[in-house]
Amino acid sequence: MYVVRPVELADIAALEALSAVPMPGVHTLPKTREKIRAMVELSIASFAAHVDIPSEEGYLMVLESLAEKQIVGTAAMFAAAGSNGTYFSFRNDVIQQVSRDLNISHSVHALTLCSELTGYSQLSSFFVGEREHGTPEAALLSRARLMFAVLAPHRFSERFFVPLAGVTDSEGGSPFWDALGRKFFQMDFLDAERTIGGARNRTLIVELMPHYPVYVPLLPGDAQAAMGQIHPSGELAFNLLTAEGFEADDYIDIFDGGPILQAHKNSLRTFTGALQRRVSTSVETPDRGREPQLRYAVSSGSEHDFRVVITHCPALESQLSVALSLDVQDALHIAEGDTVICVRI
Repeated sequence: MYVVRPVELADIAALEALSAVPMPGVHTLPKTREKIRAMVELSIASFAAHVDIPSEEGYLMVLESLAEKQIVGTAAMFAAAGSNGTYFSFRNDVIQQVSRDLNISHSVHALTLCSELTGYSQLSSFFVGEREHGTPEAALLSRARLMFAVLAPHRFSERFFVPLAGVTDSEGGSPFWDALGRKFFQMDFLDAERTIGGARNRTLIVELMPHYPVYVPLLPGDAQAAMGQIHPSGELAFNLLTAEGFEADDYIDIFDGGPILQAHKNSLRTFTGALQRRVSTSVETPDRGREPQLRYAVSSGSEHDFRVVITHCPALESQLSVALSLDVQDALHIAEGDTVICVRI
């Protein structure tokens, strides 16, 4: 059995091992023990805090194999992007060009530096090991973040976004960065990422990046082709998020041109499909195996001891309770009579 739960200080060594796995872009785990510890401590403080308005909270969750007592995945969510500044991205715009004298009218694709995602809740740091790649547990990990938002809506914005790593070559270079960002930062892509530390809210961005629209047809072909494209390692996250209800096309990352998916919570399956049910203890009966068994993600109802697992049970739409085995109840730290949130996977 796997469980998604808030990160703990005891997980730092395991997170260090995961961070050593080569991953593109900056939308993953920090690379140093000091920064990992800071992220873990922020998460612990955020889960423990009593929040009225989303601000600088960051929530890091881990996917743990209970049988092996091994951390095999991570996923994070930040309450309000740019809470300590402004979150910058490029907005895809269409500029109409008209010449009445020449009787010519056409549309030009342009990129405009904007801060419209500031204050949205941001999903990031999604990673699972090769064994869990493409499994229901990967979907569980991705969805657990939104289930926490269902449980505690006051901690988050009504809109969410997810930046995904863009296209890079075998040496970590980015054609989009080489065509645009390098001309303003005067450094390689990886050097710029290290300098800015993965942030998209630093003052130096607005100091150095172009303030006027960038006409896309003026960019080299490889840079244009990279816009809105995801790194191959991000395909799993992309598929899970688009199935959830996230959409791309409006924004791209200012560094590598990767897609930024965004959505209002009311268009996301986890919010629209979440069911609150009372827990009962499942009892094996001769007829039980004949009932159609559906797969659900089930989370505990506590903000401060949040846990999520997968279980199989009959459709819950017409039921007032959900029957969970004692093993599942133990994994969730709940008991019969408690309330849980269930979402079909």
